[in-house]
Amino acid sequence: MIIYKKPGELQDLLEKKKMERCQIGFVPTMGALHVGHLSLVNEAKKQNKIVVCSIFVNPTQFNDPEDFKKYPITLEKDILMFEEAGCDILFIPSVQDIYPNGIGHLKHYELGFLETVLEGKFRPGHFQGVCQVMHRLLEIVLPNNLYLGQKDYQQCMVIKKLIRLIGLNDKIKVNLCPTLREDDGLAMSSRNTRLHPDDRKKAATIFAALRYIKENLKAGDTKRIKDEAKEMLLQKEFRIDYIEIADAGTLELFETWDGKQKIVALVAAFLNKVRLIDNMVINT
Repeated sequence: MIIYKKPGELQDLLEKKKMERCQIGFVPTMGALHVGHLSLVNEAKKQNKIVVCSIFVNPTQFNDPEDFKKYPITLEKDILMFEEAGCDILFIPSVQDIYPNGIGHLKHYELGFLETVLEGKFRPGHFQGVCQVMHRLLEIVLPNNLYLGQKDYQQCMVIKKLIRLIGLNDKIKVNLCPTLREDDGLAMSSRNTRLHPDDRKKAATIFAALRYIKENLKAGDTKRIKDEAKEMLLQKEFRIDYIEIADAGTLELFETWDGKQKIVALVAAFLNKVRLIDNMVINT
């Protein structure tokens, strides 16, 4: 595995590889790796000659400065895990490298409805930060394939829209990979390491609530089953941002469901100061 820190040096290498007709897969991360990240690397290795991964904790996507300060940094461990997973090139840029003109006056992206609901509503500015960093990373790497985890369902939709907005949708294919889970169903996440042991036991209730919705939702009004799922979390002392049922393709929220339209249930909730998100497609 080769490690690059400077965008120009990485671009020079990748240009040569592209001239050799090498297919390039890209896995962007913020580090604090877990098996879910490595599953993206494994998928990329199946479909590409070269796998590029990145580690960059992006300051512009944290709407809570305390959350940014507490984000786990495990760089040495991450490098070893990427190497063992078979990553070919690891890109570890600085904030200066990603935002050479500073972060004061960055581009604004017209994300429309996606920025007004769920994560967009509860984390104002978050998706602008996601687009700012992904635009820069995609310009540097310009991969054939991009690999994202389905746990960040709405973020995946935002990144797909970004790729259309910046005119790269005919050059970059987005590959969504299934959410990997712990034995008790908790979605793997870097934030899980911040959970107190007692809270870690409670955290799997999010998966239980999603599964309850999947197994019991019927056509018609969705309020009752959402309220029942909320009660499951409230009994375990969660502080809930949202539990919603939405169109799987647009994230339009449903109060009533026709029983046919493909939908997704989405949850965001706090255990003490740790915010967890998860989702489950209901009618696959």
